[in-house]
Amino acid sequence: MLTSIAGKSVIVTGGSKGIGKGIAMVFAKQGAKVMIAARGEEAAKAAVAEIEAAGGTAAYHLTDVADWDSVQEMVAATADAFGGVDILCANAGIFPQVKLVDMSPDDWDTVMSTNLKSSFLCVKACIPYFEKAGKGRVVLTSSITGPVTGFPGWAHYGASKSGQLGFLKTAAMELSRYGTTINAVMPGNIYTEGLQDLGEEYLKTMAASIPLKRLGAVEDIGNAALFFASDEAGYITGQQIVVDGGQILPESLEAIEEI
Repeated sequence: MLTSIAGKSVIVTGGSKGIGKGIAMVFAKQGAKVMIAARGEEAAKAAVAEIEAAGGTAAYHLTDVADWDSVQEMVAATADAFGGVDILCANAGIFPQVKLVDMSPDDWDTVMSTNLKSSFLCVKACIPYFEKAGKGRVVLTSSITGPVTGFPGWAHYGASKSGQLGFLKTAAMELSRYGTTINAVMPGNIYTEGLQDLGEEYLKTMAASIPLKRLGAVEDIGNAALFFASDEAGYITGQQIVVDGGQILPESLEAIEEI
């Protein structure tokens, strides 16, 4: 059983839906005080209400994670509301599907800013609070797409997720002076609102290609993030863990058929 994180102050960017909401719910159920950073007020309010209905503590701050001023305001608001910043879950990300031949430079820049630049900005904004506390935890939501696999239409997304892991290595060394660790969770196909839009046939095909024969749940990613944020993971930094039901393991579909 992990050491309690009750009372800890946690920021979850992109926490109003999907994997981010799952992470926020997992931390809130463990007694953490959760700040949801999101762009959409309606979804953010709904996520906070759901957490509070389950007995948790949460608030939201409307944030553009690609904008330095907005990120600083969000982190300061979290510290004011919850007495500091203990844990950052830099989860915000977008994955519009567009192939290279149709991808515009603006398409590329938008994804890179939202997914990769935001990780840097959020970590940077939290450093003064980690330094004051003498400790901290950062968990990035990367992906298997980019670092391990590829999929047509997600070149920009894959590049951003690979970039997060490159950022992670040096950030781990620099954050160590503040007693802070930084690690990444690499989800496979997790059942979220975003995947619903890809269609039932896509979901069935993906589930069939996973050794565990199912898509993951948002709680699976939340639990991995919770471990990285725990005292028990205090000697782990600059690392990543794949949470994908074994998706990246088979050499081919024939390998799946042999299970």
